Amino acid sequence: MDTVVACETCGLVQRLGPLGPGQVAECARCEARLADHRPNSLARTAAFSLAALLFYVPANIFPILQMELYGVHSENTVWQGCKLLFQRGEIMVALVVFLASLVIPCLKLLGLFFLTVTARLGSRRARRLRTWLYQGIDFVGPWAMLDVFLLSILVALVKLGELATVVPGPGLYAFTAVVVLTVLASSSFDPSLLWVERGETRERA
Repeated sequence: MDTVVACETCGLVQRLGPLGPGQVAECARCEARLADHRPNSLARTAAFSLAALLFYVPANIFPILQMELYGVHSENTVWQGCKLLFQRGEIMVALVVFLASLVIPCLKLLGLFFLTVTARLGSRRARRLRTWLYQGIDFVGPWAMLDVFLLSILVALVKLGELATVVPGPGLYAFTAVVVLTVLASSSFDPSLLWVERGETRERA
């Protein structure tokens, strides 16, 4: 069944038919992307989200870095870094790190997993609310800054290597896995499945 869509770039209203696996629909006037079909969207999103949630725990329990300078050994987790910033009076910085590195990634993954389950079940309840939830997840995604945080850690490893012995902790590897899996989960989810009926959802998913 064809659906009527409006191009977000030029505003042209046009009919859009069902897409096959790997197909992309483009606007007839400006050639902007209207929609695409992501095969196994729900299964891949659920798998990536669940895996990222499993890695989220060790990423925040185990130390990110282990450093030894002049015989003094220290290791810190992300949570300990937030506490140290707060104790030193850097309240705003501590709050930003806490939200961007701990709270937002967890809520984003839980939200994606919830949307995947409800779409898989073909639930008709609160579809508009779930669409707003997806839009919120898409909006706060760049603010999570997980990739920026990881890059800053890697830069610190290179810069401090000449002054001290800096070894990546087990938490860093788990943190890297969370970053990669979160990106894969976000890119795999097809929001149009939120508005598909139960039988159609199983066919398209």
